[in-house]
Amino acid sequence: MPETTAPPVGPLLRASGLTKSFRVPRSASGSTSLRALDGVDLTLDRGETLGLVGESGCGKSTLARVLLMLERPDRGTLSFDGTDPFALRGKQLLAWRRRVQMVFQDPFASLNPRLNAAELISEPWRTHRDLVPRRDRAERVRRLLEMVGLRAGDAHRYPQEFSGGQRQRIGIARALALDPDVIVCDEPVSALDLSVQAQVLNLLAELQAELGVSYVFISHDLSVVRHVADRVAVMYLGGVVETGSTEEIFTNPRHPYTAALLSSAPSPLRSDAPSRERILLTGEVPSPVDPPSGCRFRTRCRHSEDLCSRTAPPVEAVSGDPAHTAACHFPLGPASAGSGASGG
Repeated sequence: MPETTAPPVGPLLRASGLTKSFRVPRSASGSTSLRALDGVDLTLDRGETLGLVGESGCGKSTLARVLLMLERPDRGTLSFDGTDPFALRGKQLLAWRRRVQMVFQDPFASLNPRLNAAELISEPWRTHRDLVPRRDRAERVRRLLEMVGLRAGDAHRYPQEFSGGQRQRIGIARALALDPDVIVCDEPVSALDLSVQAQVLNLLAELQAELGVSYVFISHDLSVVRHVADRVAVMYLGGVVETGSTEEIFTNPRHPYTAALLSSAPSPLRSDAPSRERILLTGEVPSPVDPPSGCRFRTRCRHSEDLCSRTAPPVEAVSGDPAHTAACHFPLGPASAGSGASGG
């Protein structure tokens, strides 16, 4: 009998303890360190969509850049299909890079206006020359255009001749040109009209069902995340404070910051818990240059106690579900998470 290859086991992508700091000017006398990521743990399964949410400046984009190997972490490890991509060199590194691609936020700025659609989509093949033979490239471009809902005749049109939604479709086709395993979507619909947003989100879902690609989906829009994500990771000031299935995060948040974030969402998102209290956070987000001791959220948390200032909370399973974790000394109780009461 012919030998069969066992399917891969475990997450497609695993980040453990990722830390990344940047030197920033503080005064005329010198600079200081800004810790954009602080011990981030994350997993992404095959064919899964992981939603990444949090306030501006929480580290979402820095994490995306590390996952794309555009930034090297100061500490921690990144494993992709069991391999450390930061240890790869030469042809092995080039082959890995095609496996993780990106769809950018701004479809107007992310496309070179001097290239037509065919040139934009086929541009990655100039680097990865062996992926698609030159004689097959025109046909492959046509198939990719049709796959994202455009016409084959659009191949020779330039970005300025397309609408915003159509440009984002070209960006998606360009990402798909290298047959990636993971696509990092950085606010991919935030610059689009609402009706166009729905079309692009449906397209991403259809492509995932057809191709089995995984998404890391970064967004400020919680309604979009609830629609597209299988799991959600909530970030605050450089760290992941809660991770769980989309249903658990939205109906049973256990970290006080997650509960506050959800309570600020439009009421349709809270239709499953219409009595949920609106939680108003006091104070400004602390500076990542000089973060609070212990729990970084404690300065805005109404459940904070002395322990929170002394010790950073460990990431632990909550709700009796090992896949639902939170970094909190006093996680909210399952029956009272909607009202913001303490469960610890």
